[in-house]
Amino acid sequence: MPLDPTQILTLTLSPAVDKSSSVAGIVPDHKLHCAPPVFEPGGGGINVSRGLQRLGVSSRAVFPAGGPVGLQLQQLLTAEGIAQQAVPITGNTRENFTVVDTTTGQQFRFGMPGTPLTSSEQQQILDFLRTCLPVPAYWVISGSLPPGVAPDFLEEVLHLAKARGVKVIADTSGPALQRMVEAGVYLIKPNLRELSQLVGAGGEIESAQLAPMARRLIGAGRCEVVVASLGPQGACLITHDLEDHIPAPAVPRRSTVGAGDSMVAGIVYGLVQGLPLREAARLGVACGTAATMNPGTELFHKADVDRLYHWLRQAMPAAA
Repeated sequence: MPLDPTQILTLTLSPAVDKSSSVAGIVPDHKLHCAPPVFEPGGGGINVSRGLQRLGVSSRAVFPAGGPVGLQLQQLLTAEGIAQQAVPITGNTRENFTVVDTTTGQQFRFGMPGTPLTSSEQQQILDFLRTCLPVPAYWVISGSLPPGVAPDFLEEVLHLAKARGVKVIADTSGPALQRMVEAGVYLIKPNLRELSQLVGAGGEIESAQLAPMARRLIGAGRCEVVVASLGPQGACLITHDLEDHIPAPAVPRRSTVGAGDSMVAGIVYGLVQGLPLREAARLGVACGTAATMNPGTELFHKADVDRLYHWLRQAMPAAA
């Protein structure tokens, strides 16, 4: 039975409608005849909500939306059964475009600039987070910051979360991630380069440095859990007293779009189901890997997740 959608809230400040298509051969200066486009709701937190829905857990997606594309985004989410809170804005929600060259298998991704948010629109988002009831157990803050939104905004979001006893899961990058970690979060999902930047190491770190550097953040009270994304090599779960390397199962890869968001969805699903952290991280790797098996902006299929998660449980010692 799906959990109450108020248990999990996802926040996406730069949502999009993702349009994907394919064409046989991409060459300059030619009119290219593409396949019929596929439209899907997109943006970090929105994709996490979509992934959770595929796993059988509901959530509430919070995001700004404006113009015809914003309306289309809401309709797409409604069609998928996603509970949502759209904050109206004057700008038009962005579109992204992905095209696959079927002759080479190469994928070309075109990301449009985020839609600026005014100070009053940002305040509307904060007001909703301050008053929404019942209070969710987790807030997942995922994706990039749009123009007009300073990293300080995320610090305000975190203060609201702490005041309401909410655990925050952060999946962003650059100054936004830095500011969130400085304010303190429950869980982060950086790659090696992002983790290096968070601890001021400079450059990408070696795998042997991963756990010590993650524990520098944990020991300083910046976060409680680090799930370091290692791409095709899987992930590494680090807490104060736990280190677990989780390999990614070998699968045919068609697209990496949404793989990171799928991993977060799997982790959050595991947490709300009360699984041990090791199992939640394995489920995250299974979801992220399953997402790479599908073309364009499509996320994972649950049957693939179940199969890959079973493989991980068989390949690794039982979790404590």
